[in-house]
Amino acid sequence: MEYRRLGGTGLELSSVGLGCGNFGGIGSAPELFGRGEDEAEAFAIMDRAVAAGVNFFDTAASYGGGRSETWIGNWGSERGEPTLLSTKVFWSVTGDPADRGLSRDRIPRELDGSLARLRTERVDMYLTHEQDPETPIEETLQALDELVRAGKVGAIGVSNVNGEQLEEALATSERQGVASFGWVQNEYSLLRREAERDVLPLCAREGLGFTPFSPLCGGWLTGKYDRARPFPEGSRMTLRGEPYSDLVNERTFRGLDRFRAAAAERGVEPAELAIAWVLSHPQVTSVIVGPRRPEQLDAAVRAVDLRLSERERDELAELFA
Repeated sequence: MEYRRLGGTGLELSSVGLGCGNFGGIGSAPELFGRGEDEAEAFAIMDRAVAAGVNFFDTAASYGGGRSETWIGNWGSERGEPTLLSTKVFWSVTGDPADRGLSRDRIPRELDGSLARLRTERVDMYLTHEQDPETPIEETLQALDELVRAGKVGAIGVSNVNGEQLEEALATSERQGVASFGWVQNEYSLLRREAERDVLPLCAREGLGFTPFSPLCGGWLTGKYDRARPFPEGSRMTLRGEPYSDLVNERTFRGLDRFRAAAAERGVEPAELAIAWVLSHPQVTSVIVGPRRPEQLDAAVRAVDLRLSERERDELAELFA
């Protein structure tokens, strides 16, 4: 495992981070609370991650309706393993559509709930999970700054942001003299490259870290989806496939055929090659993976040692053109 500095935060992250969005649910979707991995399965995945050298777990208050944070807290209390904790705020823990956002009074309340479930007095990394059009960014940043000053939060980051929003937030922090976002956590993969347009160049310019999620694009880059077969039962496409519905077309399947062949030529699994492609971007600090079983983490660990040149990255991207 490699370890890389997260922007200017002073934190050193393993190049693979454990995404815990499937613990007790499938992300923040209320209709899927109670699905995903149960607590024993989550413990087995966390054990495997730490044994592999992963040093941070990524979760959110809303994942699994609070189950993800609770099980991480239970695991940490029982195992006593030192790990960096990263959690997020925006969505409701109970699934209440009216209880969401990044207002000044809501953020501290939500953090206190997260700290209780995680069984800790402080989180190393705290992110805004979504953008809140109803709350001025000044208000959100002031609330986060107070938490950093109080010692409850180590560093703050932002997820699911575009370049314009990120630039505004950074300028606001500088103007007000408050804590600034130290890294971005957006989706990034061979099939989702929007971050290259403006967010990644901005991260490079401002010295921000980048911790992309969904490097396998909901399982599409593992090789398990095929035009000739129904989607496997229990896969992301059968549980929450709407975000990936645009990929169900012949162009994607042709690209996947070529990608599987490219992986076979290298003697690696498609998942391993897909994660290596993300890790090879110079701005990527750590890639967040969400294995459903302990052994699925192995491909991400092997990907750390699979070095791709800029030319190889471009050639792989062209497979989906």
